[in-house]
Amino acid sequence: MTLEITSEKVQLSDPMLAALDAKTLAIFGNMAIDKRRLPMSQISKRGVPAYVGEWVLDSIVPGSGPLTAEESDKLSRWVSKYIPGPGDNNLIKHRLLAGEIVKLLTSVQVEVVLTRKRQERMAKLPLLGIGDAFISDGLVEQFPDLLKHGMWGVIELVNTPEGVTLNSFRPMQASLNLKLFKDARRQFTLDEWRNLMMISMGYHPGAFTEDEHLLLLFRLLPLVQKNMHMLELAPKGTGKSYIYENISPRVRLVSGGNISPAVLFVNNATDQWGLLARYAIVVLDEVQTLRFDQPGEIIGGLKGFMANNRLTRGGRNETPSDAGLVLLANILLDSRQQPVLEPIVRELPSFLQETAFLDRLRALIPGWQVRKLGGDSFARSVGLKSDFFGDALVTLRDDLDIDQRVTRRVRLTGDKVYKRNEDAVCMIASGMMKLLFPHGEVTNEQFDYYCVRPGKMLRQNVWDQLQMLDGEYRQFDSQIRYEIISG
Repeated sequence: MTLEITSEKVQLSDPMLAALDAKTLAIFGNMAIDKRRLPMSQISKRGVPAYVGEWVLDSIVPGSGPLTAEESDKLSRWVSKYIPGPGDNNLIKHRLLAGEIVKLLTSVQVEVVLTRKRQERMAKLPLLGIGDAFISDGLVEQFPDLLKHGMWGVIELVNTPEGVTLNSFRPMQASLNLKLFKDARRQFTLDEWRNLMMISMGYHPGAFTEDEHLLLLFRLLPLVQKNMHMLELAPKGTGKSYIYENISPRVRLVSGGNISPAVLFVNNATDQWGLLARYAIVVLDEVQTLRFDQPGEIIGGLKGFMANNRLTRGGRNETPSDAGLVLLANILLDSRQQPVLEPIVRELPSFLQETAFLDRLRALIPGWQVRKLGGDSFARSVGLKSDFFGDALVTLRDDLDIDQRVTRRVRLTGDKVYKRNEDAVCMIASGMMKLLFPHGEVTNEQFDYYCVRPGKMLRQNVWDQLQMLDGEYRQFDSQIRYEIISG
């Protein structure tokens, strides 16, 4: 099942957009930002994600509308001084060697070394090429996320006889009030809220159809749902990785290099937990081009993790994890803009085509139904700040009331219902509730159309692949059908 995409884009006139801007600013206040300003700032050329760039903008040149020449000049001076650029590593190390205290905006990740010869905490500064800076116990205790997925912030570095030391750390983050987020939803119509979600993601709503809005919103499902494992197949240029790069430090995008069991699960030599233990979402971009070491062990570990939400490797280490795994892959389309291969998962590396692995994916997003991004695709009005937006979505993962409500109301029907299909449909429906109706107020028609129907569609896409690849699955109903129980 796929969405029937029409060529008619969402009608959003300039007065309508201006009214939405005014409402967003009135309700969310300093948690909102004019999305036009970040692309104009060119901050992204320094290698910082949108949630960092918007924080810089609001701190240095707060305001709305296009950046003025004066604002651009002020911002450029600040960025040049405090955000290291390509090739600045040796210059910064030279300043440290000369005894200077260096103040910078950068990402910091702390690792703990516990060996017989070394027992210490080390700060890793990837943008500076420094992997063993000293950091005080007090800073680590004050900001425990440094030990998990790392944090962005303003730091002070000084060189000592023992090595480079991180003297201070001031994190960049928006204050999160989830009640504000939910209460705010009541003041927007569904269309206004959906448009606001699109703008907050960085898109211009009027550049897409309503069904394309849903396809793009599907990419947010792993943020609001624990253990949401998904696959998106699409041609180049549809922005598959765009949102994951820019929304939250709790999302880790891997777009090159080697993928090994130690990277994903745990390094048994050092007992250092891998990405799936440290991040809310791990995204493997362009999986056909990644180099997978020990693919047999990787697929075995992923199947176990996706089935029971626990990470282990060789039985030596074990920990629970609620991370979502997202696979992104480019595919070829024919002249009708439909996938060339059938089953379409033939585009994946061979070891990822194993049906026992595919069965554990909750959803397959048909990204080929999203038009390629163009100059008019990106936001040019007021949306939620990326750091606030991302934090709000991740916090909604713990809204068990919505999860339980959906599970009570949705049931698959048929002669031979497959349990994993039902679990996936409910999980997706709950995720769409959290995205579009976080306040919990939804009509039966809206619940069906915007929540359960997408759940059926995304899981049916997975189910169709399984039915084509493995006769074992043909003993169950080929089409997913459901009923909604009143309540």
